Amino acid sequence: HEPIEIQVTEEIKQYVLFKDSILLQQLRIFPFVQLFLIIVFIGLSYYAFSTTRRAEQNRVWVGLSKETAHQLGTPIFSLRGWVDLLKTEPNIDQYVVSELEKDVYRLQLIAERFSKVGSLPELKPLNMVEVVSRSVDYMKPRAAKNVDIEIKSSANKIYAPVNETLFSWVLENLLKNSIDAMTSSGKITIFVTKHKDKVFIDVTDTGKGIPKNKHKTIFKPGYSTKARGWGLGLSLAKRIIEEYHNGKIFVKESEPGKGTTIRIVLKAAKNQNNENG
Repeated sequence: HEPIEIQVTEEIKQYVLFKDSILLQQLRIFPFVQLFLIIVFIGLSYYAFSTTRRAEQNRVWVGLSKETAHQLGTPIFSLRGWVDLLKTEPNIDQYVVSELEKDVYRLQLIAERFSKVGSLPELKPLNMVEVVSRSVDYMKPRAAKNVDIEIKSSANKIYAPVNETLFSWVLENLLKNSIDAMTSSGKITIFVTKHKDKVFIDVTDTGKGIPKNKHKTIFKPGYSTKARGWGLGLSLAKRIIEEYHNGKIFVKESEPGKGTTIRIVLKAAKNQNNENG
């Protein structure tokens, strides 16, 4: 501080030099320290509350999924028995029986998918070109005739560790959304490429597109543009890719009226020789 001047005599002046005590200096910064600790406490409290709430939601999600799989098991087992019985009947059109068998197998696959939710799935190095092709083959007959679905890849063999049962669920959800985004006709192109240690699966459509401010919102539970939609498809896809496959899924690019590209990023399988065509 400015020194205090003391006039001893007309010719002699003395000065008192001083500064704040250490205690006073500490008291000045104490409110800021206290405010910081309050903010940290509030932040930790919010994090603990959010974590608890998320864990509770996960338990409900997993419990519902496993109960669904369990409830589907009995009628599916019964249907398989009836299909086997119909195969032995000579007067039954075997084409109808074959189609019925496919539907029963589909129900069994759906039940298996639900049973895997909440469990750590087994990942195997699979050729992603073939995995994508199988999902497309299933979706093509169920898409409108004026919607074309095409697969393009940088190589015939591109391997990534995946659980095909769950990963095909993701692809089907993406393809369904792309098909629904087509008003009259359009095209869906799936690009499978590999760069260094990453595998990219890009699903591109020529549909309605997504506004930029909705690029992240579409992956949140409950978001849907359909009147009867539950808004769980993309949320489930995000969970399967990020939590079970340690990958990423996001809107790579989209523009209203021009279409959307959603990208899936996976780690490439190690010790796999990806041979070109």
